[in-house]
Amino acid sequence: MKVLRLNNFLGAEIQGIDIRNLKSKTIDDLKSLWLEHKVLVLRNQLLAPEDHVDFSKYFGDLEIHPFAQNHKKHQELLILESGGSTGKQHYSATDWHSDVTYREEPPMGSILRGVVVPKVGGDTCFSNACEAFNRLDPQTKSKVSELSATHDWFKKNQHVLDKGDIEATREKYPLMSHPVIRTHPETGEKGIFTNNFFTAYIDGVDENESNKLLWRLEAAIRDPSIQIRIRWDERTVVMWDNRCVQHSGTDDFLPAHRRMERTTIIGDRPF
Repeated sequence: MKVLRLNNFLGAEIQGIDIRNLKSKTIDDLKSLWLEHKVLVLRNQLLAPEDHVDFSKYFGDLEIHPFAQNHKKHQELLILESGGSTGKQHYSATDWHSDVTYREEPPMGSILRGVVVPKVGGDTCFSNACEAFNRLDPQTKSKVSELSATHDWFKKNQHVLDKGDIEATREKYPLMSHPVIRTHPETGEKGIFTNNFFTAYIDGVDENESNKLLWRLEAAIRDPSIQIRIRWDERTVVMWDNRCVQHSGTDDFLPAHRRMERTTIIGDRPF
């Protein structure tokens, strides 16, 4: 196994392994490397859907997405697809976020595979939420460390519902409060855990103050010097730690067809 760092703050490309055939020592090494680098890029992986699922299970139990399109034979695989003949000529994951933070126990990690990759565009960018927190000015850092924020499923997803489903969905996904700054349960690092997709407001402050603080946190995540950008092909797998990384896709590939498949590893409640 060869490990190539992608920058000084996150990301490593792993070469020389076939994730369809792993020894226990290699799996342990990958777990350690994932904690260290936060994002792992695995190239030259020729996988079937069941291989993707089997590999993901080494890292934890997998969730089945409650409302999005899932693979017909492998429900653990979330289908992320647009362009081409799909009829979907927009791409929605174009802002910085951590996956499904509106849940009581958001996922610990996600593992994404390229299936149909356009000739140009469709990259995914990642930002180190811990380094973003470290770079906040001392006054802001002190203030946000003691605060929580409310995350709301409806902020991003209300458009997918019929009106009659809103009450039932609100009951299923109530407002959820999480720390503004999350402590990683394995490394102890602290990182920004608010995002534009799902964070509705910061608790216990007025609307103006909430908006100002959320803007500062977003600006810290957007710092290009703590980011990496991954170019996909059909043999690339990327795994990232949702507890300390945020990501954003690019919509520069449309109207070309792009299809990705993702597994999501069940996590625990942030603290």
